[in-house]
Amino acid sequence: MRVTGGVLRGRRLRVPRGTAVRPTSDRVRESLFARLGDLDGARVLDLCAGSGALGIEALSRGAAALVSVERSSVVARVLAENLEALGVADRARLLRADVVAALQRLARQAERFDLVLFDPPYAEIDATGRALRALATSGILAPRATVVVEASRRAPPPAVDGLVAVDERRYGDTVLHWLEPASRGDESEQGRA
Repeated sequence: MRVTGGVLRGRRLRVPRGTAVRPTSDRVRESLFARLGDLDGARVLDLCAGSGALGIEALSRGAAALVSVERSSVVARVLAENLEALGVADRARLLRADVVAALQRLARQAERFDLVLFDPPYAEIDATGRALRALATSGILAPRATVVVEASRRAPPPAVDGLVAVDERRYGDTVLHWLEPASRGDESEQGRA
């Protein structure tokens, strides 16, 4: 697997062996980041980071800082090696934790993120719902934040209070769900008044 764009374009990423990680395909990553556009200065949170492909892609395309969350120690080790090998470890922090615990920790540290990339295991719908609820109530989303959730078309992420679905894009069995903080929708409604 390779980085698809930005200053690291073409650089290789290691992927942990086995079925513990389902890397986002090059085609889906290219489409995702083309739609996101300019990431200069963005603070990015990569949940269920796996090999780190999504977060590293964001750094390659101009993001200022990255926090990657991965619960598996084996997978986190490969992710850390990828960050180091690509020379972006100085702009990245790796938390080896469950997503909800990591969100609670980031909230206590008063972190704020402009972009959240969330690629949970497709079969863990309940855990995905808990994570999205924790994200929505954590206070870590910047007012104009974007949340992108990757899911199977057969198992979309559950709707949660505090996050509004604004779009979805299908790529075979994979669907990217675009969400934003509910308060962002309120702001745009007020702007039209």
